[in-house]
Amino acid sequence: MGWTLHSAWRATAPYRVRIGLNLKGCAYDYHPIDLLAGQQREPEYKSVNPQGLTPALELGDGTILAQSLAILEWLEETRPEPPILPRDALDRAVVRRMAGIIACDIHPLNNTRVGRKLTELGVPAEVQKTEWIQAWIRDGFDALAPLIETHGGRYAFRDSPTIADCCLVPQVYSARRFELDLTPWPKLVAVADHAAEHPAFQAAHPNNQPDAKPL
Repeated sequence: MGWTLHSAWRATAPYRVRIGLNLKGCAYDYHPIDLLAGQQREPEYKSVNPQGLTPALELGDGTILAQSLAILEWLEETRPEPPILPRDALDRAVVRRMAGIIACDIHPLNNTRVGRKLTELGVPAEVQKTEWIQAWIRDGFDALAPLIETHGGRYAFRDSPTIADCCLVPQVYSARRFELDLTPWPKLVAVADHAAEHPAFQAAHPNNQPDAKPL
């Protein structure tokens, strides 16, 4: 049996994994999860990923992987070519730092679980939620931009795509979705836009997924 990726079209965590799978040339079936409808909380999906989050990657032998960075690291360890982490240990630490700023510091505060909790806490206005999302992206990009200015080339780290780009491109997509002014971070935006032109990134774009509902 082949691989199955449980994904949601514009959620940034599965977007990262789609990029990584494409960069590695890995074929997979796509199983959509409607986050707005709450399918991630239903028993059928909770049997796949008890945490009720996307993505989850089924390998066809009963093995299920979850957490986007863990999946990307596993891909690198099991399919080292083409690499998505540098060979030097210090360079890998820089790339992981970049990815962590996005995956650990920005994204968790902006996902649908947090949005539901904000509503439960009495934050009903969409404008207020947008301001919340923009604030955390802004803080993260302020931390990330100097690293890209120091280490970046055509991509976030030098001149080939890495896990940092797998995280950055979806986060810039999300920033634009929530109408954040990106002019303070020109190098960050430039490398993200360059990476987005790569065929592996284009194929992973939310609008190109079978469950896409582009506006």
